[in-house]
Amino acid sequence: MTRLATSWLVYRLTGSALLLGLVGFAGQIPTFLLAPFAGVWVDRLNRRHVLIVTQVLAMLQSFALAALTLSKHINIPEIIVLSALQGAINAFDMPGRQAFVVQMIEHRADLGNAIALNSSMVNIARLVGPSLAGAVIALSNEGYCFLIDGISYIAVIASLVAMRVKPQDIRRHAGSMLAQLKEGWTYVSGFAPIRIILLLFAIVSLMGWPFSVLMPIFAGKILHGGPHTLGFLMGAVGVGAVISAVSLAVRKSVLGLGRMIPLSAGAFGVGLILFGFSRHLWLSLPLMLVCGFGLMQQMAASNTIIQTIVEENKRGRVMSYYTMSFVGMAPFGSLLAGTLANWIGAPRTVMISGACCIVGALWFATRLRLVRSLIRPIYRDLGILPAADAPVTAIIEDSVAR
Repeated sequence: MTRLATSWLVYRLTGSALLLGLVGFAGQIPTFLLAPFAGVWVDRLNRRHVLIVTQVLAMLQSFALAALTLSKHINIPEIIVLSALQGAINAFDMPGRQAFVVQMIEHRADLGNAIALNSSMVNIARLVGPSLAGAVIALSNEGYCFLIDGISYIAVIASLVAMRVKPQDIRRHAGSMLAQLKEGWTYVSGFAPIRIILLLFAIVSLMGWPFSVLMPIFAGKILHGGPHTLGFLMGAVGVGAVISAVSLAVRKSVLGLGRMIPLSAGAFGVGLILFGFSRHLWLSLPLMLVCGFGLMQQMAASNTIIQTIVEENKRGRVMSYYTMSFVGMAPFGSLLAGTLANWIGAPRTVMISGACCIVGALWFATRLRLVRSLIRPIYRDLGILPAADAPVTAIIEDSVAR
């Protein structure tokens, strides 16, 4: 609700594609800058306590947005500052949340299903939230969306406090933060499967995901609608993402997810290109569904594989680079998308974005054989694949499954 309300508020106040991109940039650049340091802290601190602190701070940020908007004192500089504050909070919240998911799961075999279920919950909110926000804005103004968001954090904080999970093994690191940053970077950049997955993730985040900041323009100028149209478009993205998450949740194994990454990234790119051509809501909605499905499929599949193969003592730092690749690259994409849309128009901008995602998917497909060869020994150690000395029939079944 807050994401959509913020975009619509900026668009209502300015009507500027460039400022939509600038606000998106301000809200996400702190995540890019702070995420590596946050990853070190996530590996050092109690993850549940980190999440409680981030949720309290996020609640206060939402209440501040609500108070300024409802009192009609809100302006673009204040939106930028508060968006930047939320980005700084997310730098700690997202790697902490991703690492905490694993702590809640008792058996590694359940990890893929847990990540998919978590994604389905997030995207049900993404489905309901924009539609609800569009209705709230149409009846009143954006401030009530921010107020509802602030109140909702109370339930989140209460849930975190009430949780009883397996105690986290927190090791006191003798090395400095810089030494641990270097260790995390060496691990991520030196291990090809994680490096290649994160590179494609960064490409899609930079060129593809920022389409969302241009949605008010499509809703208002291209499709000649209002906030309810924006809610329908973002709701369609949520429907596609939920379908994707459910399809992943029913999977019984992580096997086969590798090939889903380039396929889903390519589908996302195709959906964006066709959406750029559309001038009718009835056509744009199913194309947004395709985009939501492809984006979520790639994101959840990448997350599941990384969480499965990463070393536990580096999980927080690796997930901080995952956060950088996803959220951290988006501000540059938002600024680029806003600038391009201001220059060549929003439709051509999303077409270029889709083409870049397709190119990234094709590049990943050429590296898939290397990724599989390096991941296979880890899967065998975890019992996901038969041991190297297993019978020939098991090895054949392994190849068929992949």
